[in-house]
Amino acid sequence: MTDPVPQSPPAADERVPEFWRALGLPGLADVHVHFLPPRLLRRVWAYFDAAGPLVGTQWPIRYRWSDADRVAHLRRLGVRAFSALAYPHRPGMAAELNRWTLEFARATPGCLPSATFFPEPDAPGYVEEALTGGARLFKVHVQVGGFAPTDPALDRVWGMLADAGVPVVVHAGHAPVGTTHTGPDPFAALLARHPRLTAVVAHLGAPDYRAFLDLADAYEQVRLDTTMAFTPFFDRFVPFPADELPRLRELGLAGKVLLGSDFPNIPYPYADQLTGLVRLDLGDDWLRAVCWDSAATLFDLP
Repeated sequence: MTDPVPQSPPAADERVPEFWRALGLPGLADVHVHFLPPRLLRRVWAYFDAAGPLVGTQWPIRYRWSDADRVAHLRRLGVRAFSALAYPHRPGMAAELNRWTLEFARATPGCLPSATFFPEPDAPGYVEEALTGGARLFKVHVQVGGFAPTDPALDRVWGMLADAGVPVVVHAGHAPVGTTHTGPDPFAALLARHPRLTAVVAHLGAPDYRAFLDLADAYEQVRLDTTMAFTPFFDRFVPFPADELPRLRELGLAGKVLLGSDFPNIPYPYADQLTGLVRLDLGDDWLRAVCWDSAATLFDLP
């Protein structure tokens, strides 16, 4: 039997603070938030505007606001710690993205200094520079980047991050559109080479939830984030298997499931993510771990 969940899931953003206060938390920690340089952000939003034929539905960006307005909204929600995830789609982008995201974090209290990389000869150099500059979280999007996680150009980079114990949010799953390099097998090959890598699998690895849960079970430092999972929007396409909820609960209580949202690039209110987690009925302790405690431990949050 699970312990009771809060009586009122946050049906609207305005009620999100009631949710985390009912759990006795100081706020929320969201490991999957995007802030990007303005030109790149416009291109990303244009991609989602045109994404209907690719993903089978319209994808209107809910929070198409300025950086300042989006940060202010996160503060109203009570998101005390959040990322500024960026990722390149071609060579020659990552170093400049890192300069922007790290400067954004320095100017934005609560933002975890975030960085990225791409398989290219200078990747070890700019990753080392980012680590020296305080990066506490990296993001890799295998699908968008179009590269194998085991690309030899990244072997030193993965090793550096494993040695440093700095987490990497990896979009490794097939959703929304699979490629040759997505899915559990290429990611498992990476972990076989770097078993100490601290990796956070985005979207719980959708749609291959079971296989990515297996990897989280098998590797001590592998975690999963909840990004978009259990929302009505996501459940139409890649619903989580109900028979795996007990294992999801165990992993969450073990500190291996972290809150992620994909804010601001979501076509529904932020509250939908939290409401979906509450309705799983996995208990208050699980919600506390997912929404704050596990990230607080991983990032040593105050």
